[in-house]
Amino acid sequence: MNKKKYQYKTYLEQIKNAVIADKPIIDLINEIQNVYSNDERPWIIGFSGGKDSTTILSLIYSAMLLLPASKRKKHIYVVSSDTLVETPVVVDMINRILDTINHQAQQDDIPMTAHAVYPKMDQTFWTNLLGRGYPAPKQTFRWCTERMKINPVSTFIKEKVAEFGEAVVALGSRREESSSRAQVIANHKIEGSSLSRHTSLPNAYTFMPIEYWTADDVWEYLMSAPCPWEGDNQELFELYKGSNQGECPLVIDKSTPSCGNSRFGCWTCTVVTKDKAIHGLIESGEKWMQPLLDFRNELYESTIPEKKNKYRNFKRRTGKVEYTNNDPDSNELKHIPGPYWLKQRQEWLKRLLTIEKNIRDNNRDITLIKPEELQAIRQQWLRDPNEPDWADSLPRIYSEVYDTEIEWIENDAGAFTEPDAILLNDLGAKYNIPAELIMKLIEVELSVSGLSKRKGILQKLESVLKKDWETLDEINTRNTESSKHDSWKEKLIQLQSEYSEIPA
Repeated sequence: MNKKKYQYKTYLEQIKNAVIADKPIIDLINEIQNVYSNDERPWIIGFSGGKDSTTILSLIYSAMLLLPASKRKKHIYVVSSDTLVETPVVVDMINRILDTINHQAQQDDIPMTAHAVYPKMDQTFWTNLLGRGYPAPKQTFRWCTERMKINPVSTFIKEKVAEFGEAVVALGSRREESSSRAQVIANHKIEGSSLSRHTSLPNAYTFMPIEYWTADDVWEYLMSAPCPWEGDNQELFELYKGSNQGECPLVIDKSTPSCGNSRFGCWTCTVVTKDKAIHGLIESGEKWMQPLLDFRNELYESTIPEKKNKYRNFKRRTGKVEYTNNDPDSNELKHIPGPYWLKQRQEWLKRLLTIEKNIRDNNRDITLIKPEELQAIRQQWLRDPNEPDWADSLPRIYSEVYDTEIEWIENDAGAFTEPDAILLNDLGAKYNIPAELIMKLIEVELSVSGLSKRKGILQKLESVLKKDWETLDEINTRNTESSKHDSWKEKLIQLQSEYSEIPA
């Protein structure tokens, strides 16, 4: 009898009388086997590396090992969503587990493969924040979740649904996590079935074997049952103990709770005031992560209302200054700041690359920003709607930090150079015309250069000219005067209306 068979004979003995959440473990494993064998729909296991998803993966892997090989007929995909800004120590652990699963499942003759999915390079955290200048996420503007977590996983699931017609997604969701999550689970439950309908993806179903478990139930299982892919869960336990935080569940819909207060989330997360998780890891010995926490804290500082003008352009990406009025009882308009200033984004990129280099110089193979993201950011800077980067500063910033070059996309730089930008800035200052305005007008002209028909050029030029190119004070003064003029027009119309009602 080989080691693996002996281990699971012992495992069966261990769980024979084990009961968790008022249900024998062996019954739960039998249920997993029955649901698996009931149809031809492939399974997709959502794996985030945390305690709940590790429990699901362990239970399903164990159920497959204990199922006769002749009944292991359909494939199981393990999918892990890497936002590219996950906590580095967690990414390392997840990648090791994915590699182990791919190796061990083949050895055990289990039809299971593990896959990491990523956001598109033009939708990553750094491409949006440093490239487009999006403000750091807040609870009221959490632009990151859908782009970086939901979409990559949803795309994977949709591909399997398109290939097989339907698919079952196994999740570590538990009702105890939140009342809203419990309500969502209940609303999508299929009567008389162990499955639920997916909240947003047609022909996809969810299976939640530990739906009624508590956090204590999860830890009881993880620390007592053997790990089916060898090893144990001690590293996972130490990470939880070090951070004293919960996990970020695999996000497949918008009802999943925010990961902002979680260790198993993004190290850049600014949804919460303080990242106690990373702080806890640093206190437990991961001192090298302190620069990451400092960087994250500055991103959070940029979201503080009274400091926004320091970090952000007064114009939106539309080129217009915009206002809002959230108080129906007041006529006072509130200015809406735009994207981060290009200069601020340049400073942050240099700092990020410096942190990455210092970490690597200390023998840690950590990537904080991918070369593909740098390519995407460079394109955003060159074509920025408010501050086009004619100086093409990104390659220079990279070479200043790393003292080397990477292969940049050919012809990616615009038609202009840094001397052109300097000349226009000097002329703009001399004639009191914003250099950026002239830059955008020239870009419009070049966009139709060489075409036999220059249809639409006047509309494009007019669109550029209609943007707000004055200073914020000048724009506010203009809008105030316009508002006064409009109020007099309204008063005049009201008087004319009242006069017309007077009998002759």
